[in-house]
Amino acid sequence: MKKLKKTKKEQRKNVLVIVQKFLSTYEHHCTQTSSAVSSVFVRNLQKCIARQEILTKLIFARLETTADSSRPVTLKPLLMTIRDERYMYGKELCVWHVPLNNEDIANLAIILELRGRTSYPFSKIELLDCGIDTWSIERLGKSLKFSALTCIVLDYNKFRDEGLRGLCQGLKGNGQLLTLSMCYCNLGPSSGSFLGNLVPNTAIRDLFLDGNDLQCEGAGELIKFIAEHAEQMTEKQSEASLDIQRETSEAFLEGRKKKEIPQIGPWLSKLHLADNGIDGRGNEGKIGAMKFTEMLCQLIKLSHHLTELHLDGNCLGELCGKQILDALRERKEAKLQDLKINVSVQMNSDTFSNIMKNAKKEKKNKRRKKKKK
Repeated sequence: MKKLKKTKKEQRKNVLVIVQKFLSTYEHHCTQTSSAVSSVFVRNLQKCIARQEILTKLIFARLETTADSSRPVTLKPLLMTIRDERYMYGKELCVWHVPLNNEDIANLAIILELRGRTSYPFSKIELLDCGIDTWSIERLGKSLKFSALTCIVLDYNKFRDEGLRGLCQGLKGNGQLLTLSMCYCNLGPSSGSFLGNLVPNTAIRDLFLDGNDLQCEGAGELIKFIAEHAEQMTEKQSEASLDIQRETSEAFLEGRKKKEIPQIGPWLSKLHLADNGIDGRGNEGKIGAMKFTEMLCQLIKLSHHLTELHLDGNCLGELCGKQILDALRERKEAKLQDLKINVSVQMNSDTFSNIMKNAKKEKKNKRRKKKKK
């Protein structure tokens, strides 16, 4: 028993040495590169030192005001420190509001690629508002198939359709990435076809695209194949095989919870398309909104995997709103799993009330089922 306590004490001492050395090397590289120290990052390291804990979530941010405004906060000293110290404990790397140049992205890509003598098994990266350009996003994409990443967040980087094309090339056939977020990235209608080809051929389950400009055309291209696949699966299955399909869906969701190996296919679970100009004002007018709604309703009625759908801030109109409501009713009648949906379609108060009542009933039924269990 005494030997076990001694071992734990030694482990804490080793952790303390590792984190202290990491902090010291980081501060040294900041001085060496004439970079300001990230106070958020240093504060988190100091907390780990006080608690004798290893740092697994590396948050690197630029505050509005710094002690030394003449020197910018840059990513270079952190990447140098990770490599010099061979710091293999990081799981998440979050970079917020720090401008990244092509060299920064190239060095980050090298760290993410699990091909060197030292493996840095980051499973999640967040690069928020970092000014990433087309070349950088394409270089990052090339590293993804060699990485351990399951989640990428690239919100507020204006890399546009051309940048997304490069990212999609790198993600082609990726059987590991589960979550991709590109909110407010200036993505236009042509991005819909890139994503429509990407999602069914990867393991991506959660796709967050709020605040772009896909419009009806791009949003339609995105969900077209997924909706068609859901329809084809339903047509091919008999009542008996539909039960098997439901069981497969439940097994799929359980697999995600247990972190089992994901499968490639059009199994989109969460789709966020809020504020994307999906309305009747585009080139196709009201016909475009109707076409998109028709495909969306197929997805709502038939998909055994869809659990969350956000369409806030898109003015689909009264008729489209009623079609969505009918699709939700059919989904309920088919006894598919609950769908969390947010939608604003410029509807009248009666239609809105019906949707809200339907959502409340779903919540009550879910609570009753839990109580019975």
